[in-house]
Amino acid sequence: MQFNEKRMLDRLMEMIRIDSPSFHEKPMTDYLEKYFKDRGYEVYRDEAGSKFGSDGGNVLVHIPGTMEGEAICFNAHQDTVEPGRGIEPVYKDGKVTSAGDTVLGADDKSGIAMLMELLDVIKENDVPHREMYYLFTICEEQGMHGAKNFDISKLPCRNLYALDGAGQVGGVSTSSPSKYGIRAVFHGKAAHAGIEPQNGINAVCMAARAISLVKFGRIDKETTSNVGRIEGGGMTNVVSDSAFFTAEVRSHSEEKLQHQLDLIQKACQQAAEEFGGKAEVELSHDYPAAKPNPESFLYQLNLKALKAEGIEPHYVISGGGGDSNIFSGKGFECGGISTGMLDVHGVNETLRLDIFQQAFNVVYRMMTENL
Repeated sequence: MQFNEKRMLDRLMEMIRIDSPSFHEKPMTDYLEKYFKDRGYEVYRDEAGSKFGSDGGNVLVHIPGTMEGEAICFNAHQDTVEPGRGIEPVYKDGKVTSAGDTVLGADDKSGIAMLMELLDVIKENDVPHREMYYLFTICEEQGMHGAKNFDISKLPCRNLYALDGAGQVGGVSTSSPSKYGIRAVFHGKAAHAGIEPQNGINAVCMAARAISLVKFGRIDKETTSNVGRIEGGGMTNVVSDSAFFTAEVRSHSEEKLQHQLDLIQKACQQAAEEFGGKAEVELSHDYPAAKPNPESFLYQLNLKALKAEGIEPHYVISGGGGDSNIFSGKGFECGGISTGMLDVHGVNETLRLDIFQQAFNVVYRMMTENL
């Protein structure tokens, strides 16, 4: 099914020009609430953002079905990464990019635009469709806080399909990892670095020692670990009395994940003992693993739609996470698709309309066909 390119692009560019970086999604939330209410749909807007410092809210739209079949919730997120203010989209030769000094925001406003256009095409052609929900979350890019704080009792169905993927269409995730965040804080003792350094305890060196005791990077085929930031101290003539580093661990195996977390915590304590200081390690479970059931309705419907479009599914073990991880952990069957965005989270971010069209056709089938 062909979409109206001009209408979709006009709407996409309008939304891209609405600044909505994580924690500052209110203008986008307002836009979505008005857009769907003006078209007569039942809209629920929550106050989830007030729980974690965002000025926006999750938006849930109910679209009653006109045919039999299980209901599906289609999901996209409102927020963008930085630099994501004052974005100026540019369309040329079947691609949408930014002017070059910001991200594009196709992640994930291309997903929102696709859902809007799908609804327009279905309505203007009077095509029967299943009962659907559209869920537009906030703060996906910063810890999936919108999904974590969404009241799932407002969503009767248990199938969630995210339009938030990058790359070519056809990838089917068989597993995505669980992730823990780590903040290790080191306490030393200040002293004059030129007169009595022997009387100080250098917290920066403690942190460096702890990091050196553990392997980071690719641990094995199921597990990764990374140090994202190290900071501490100040003047070079003072022995640093405080420092910290942040890190993460991801794994498809809870046992391997816990083992890596244990190694990092032990390394921090060992470094502190060697230097005579103290270490405090804080862990945060950012999201659980997601392992779709290959026999589920949503999984099978996705495969059928891909194959009907002549796209051979390729099965992937994902290293990333998103709203689907949160909802999977709450008992939902989850899946997703690329919208055609490439090089996301950078100033070279691009949306390819040929891939967008493929994804549009797949999702159209999922909305209007059954197994």
